[in-house]
Amino acid sequence: MAVTGLILIAFLLVHMFGNLKMFLGAEAFDHYAEWLKQDVLYPFMPKGWFIWLFRAVMLAAIVLHMWSAYSLTMKARQAHGSRYVRATRKSQTYAARTMRWGGVLLAGFLVFHLLQFTARLVTTGFSATEPSPYVMVIASFKQWWVVAAYAIWMVAVCMHVRHGFWSAFTTLGANVSRKARQILNGLAWFVAVLLYAGFMIMPIAVLAGQVK
Repeated sequence: MAVTGLILIAFLLVHMFGNLKMFLGAEAFDHYAEWLKQDVLYPFMPKGWFIWLFRAVMLAAIVLHMWSAYSLTMKARQAHGSRYVRATRKSQTYAARTMRWGGVLLAGFLVFHLLQFTARLVTTGFSATEPSPYVMVIASFKQWWVVAAYAIWMVAVCMHVRHGFWSAFTTLGANVSRKARQILNGLAWFVAVLLYAGFMIMPIAVLAGQVK
């Protein structure tokens, strides 16, 4: 759970950085999108191979993360013992209490996002045959409801990341003192806020007509 979670957080940070290339214009963003699909690690490996290797790794990380969540949930229920035993729940943040449902929401968002920009089976204002990733992004985020839905989804993502970042490093042994807990908590909030701001600034700029 911890290792796959950190892999997914690293992916989100890289994805966020890539999205910001929209501010450099159509040529820069489309070149970046083509580079991801064709030229990464070329000529070390043939053109187009990296993206499939990357997708396989990400799929494995997601499946293992979900399997870990299910496994830990079952173990937690078994550990509760008899239903007649009254347990006292320790103080938890809202993000901690909703991690499982947040994960389900994120899985739904991921499926929609892949159908939208990768498979192009859900077209939000653009043609399924549109060759330019830049145009697809602009057409999508010119619609207020897409930006609103994206903003809500990103709240769920960043709540999940905030608690997940803390939990992952605690599991890996970094939470060893009060000072360490304070640092971890600060870093978790920093990463969550950075991701939200980094992912939302571009859709808002498109909706406001600053990127077009």
